[in-house]
Parts: sequence; C-alpha cells; structure tokens
Amino acid sequence: MVSDSLRFVVTYQASRQLDALGDPTRRAIFERIAKGPLAVVEIARTLPVSRPAVSQHLKVLKDGLVTDTSEGTRRVYSIDQAGLAAVREYFDRFWDKALDAFRRTAEATHAAEQGKRATPKTSNKERKR
Repeated sequence: MVSDSLRFVVTYQASRQLDALGDPTRRAIFERIAKGPLAVVEIARTLPVSRPAVSQHLKVLKDGLVTDTSEGTRRVYSIDQAGLAAVREYFDRFWDKALDAFRRTAEATHAAEQGKRATPKTSNKERKR
C-alpha cells in the first residue's frame, strides 16, 4: 500500500516538471543549463527574451528541475539531479514496456524464421505428384 502511494508522488512530481518543460522557452533555458551552471545574464544573452523573462521562466523551472546558488551578487542555476531523476523514472516506465514489446516481437520473428528453415521445402516435381 505504501509503494502505491510513492508511485503516485513520483508521477505527480514528474507531471509538474513535464508541464514546465512544455514551454519552448523554458525548455531552451533548461537545455542551456544542462550543459553547465549559468547565471541569468548568461542565459538571456543566448535567447531572444529579456533577463526578467528568463528570471520568470527560471522561477517555474525551480519547481523540481533546476536549483540556484548564490555567487556574490548573482544567482547561478544548475540542473536539479533529483528532479531530473524523477522525469527519467517517468519515461523509463514507457521505455521498459517498449523494449519488452520489441524483445517479444524479435523473439517471435526469430522463432518464425527458424520454423521456416526447419520445414523441408518440396520441389515442383513433388507437388505435381
């Protein structure tokens, strides 16, 4: 019963994060931060949005996808590994099912091919008899 509750929490957490990544600008910001920690100024320099807009997007991303630390007078943003793990766990469920389905299909195809090879073929002369 407890494990069912825990699954719900992970799904809910991944849902928030996926919603945040649904916005193309937030996704672009997240992808830049994934390459390494950056300050707002550095992020805004590479995007066609203002620094205040980047800050607003970062506020949303801080809900499970990025963390910030203070370095002097600026905030530096980096990926929240725990949040990213929740998103990965969410997608792994689908990936595991897809890989399992692929394995079953490949095994069935292989077995069918082996069955065709094991059946002796009759020649045209034998069929006419």
